[in-house]
Amino acid sequence: MGAARVGERGEDWDWATPATGQLPPEVDTTKPSIARVYDWFLGGKDNFAVDRHVAEMALQIAPGAPEAGRQNRLFLQRAVHHMAAEAGVRQFLDIGSGLPTQGNVHQVAQRVDPAARVVYVDNDPMVLAHGRALLATNGSTTVIQADAREPRSILDHPQVREFIDFSEPVGLLMLSILHHLNDEEDPAGVAATLRAPLTSGSFVAVSHFCNPGDAAPESAQQAATAEKVFNENLGTGRWRSNDEIKEYFGDFELLEPGLVPLAGWRIEPSPEVRGSVLYPTYVGGVARKA
Repeated sequence: MGAARVGERGEDWDWATPATGQLPPEVDTTKPSIARVYDWFLGGKDNFAVDRHVAEMALQIAPGAPEAGRQNRLFLQRAVHHMAAEAGVRQFLDIGSGLPTQGNVHQVAQRVDPAARVVYVDNDPMVLAHGRALLATNGSTTVIQADAREPRSILDHPQVREFIDFSEPVGLLMLSILHHLNDEEDPAGVAATLRAPLTSGSFVAVSHFCNPGDAAPESAQQAATAEKVFNENLGTGRWRSNDEIKEYFGDFELLEPGLVPLAGWRIEPSPEVRGSVLYPTYVGGVARKA
């Protein structure tokens, strides 16, 4: 019997990575993983009981967490489509990409241009195994194992240098990653280092947990409680203010409508987003380097 893989909301069966047929030895199934907790929120199957436990605790505080996770994916898709279809960006660097699901960056970008290049970056070995299996026949996309806390190592990575030409516009994606860097890990400095090599016409997209403060006291209390649960169980998770989050864009110009709840960013009147709740505790924005 292999390690248990959890299915749709709790069903267990033998688990194996598609790349090797077995669980990567680096995977610790006794400790929750950020990538696997998000996977559960999105209705995925690549997670374990310990991940479900954290996710279910979060649900007690924020019952809308799975919907917010879905909105984050839809925000990603709208942002990438804008960069590729409307701005002509043909290369993307996705930091903290998480486990593959529907509507991944390369799928959105390569619908616009099959030659669009994408580098996924994550520090979870399961992400690496699944990503490599998914992308085995895609010569324009790759996945590397690296830590966002060491941005210079990402930029200097041989595969990043092979796939990304920093003399041309780049779409830099930092979705649901910076709120997992604690204050002492200098998320603003990490974002600044990753932005530094980007040329004019490049874009930065950020989504982040937000504490709206006095503007929404009930949501602010919910954010504070959720932050406590995340830090006690995952050791990470910061709900920051709008002003703090805006620092991650540096001097790039925020596109309309600015930094807003995810479902409010250039929403389209489609069945996927019609009637979506605007969660003030989960915001995103896209900015362009002039």
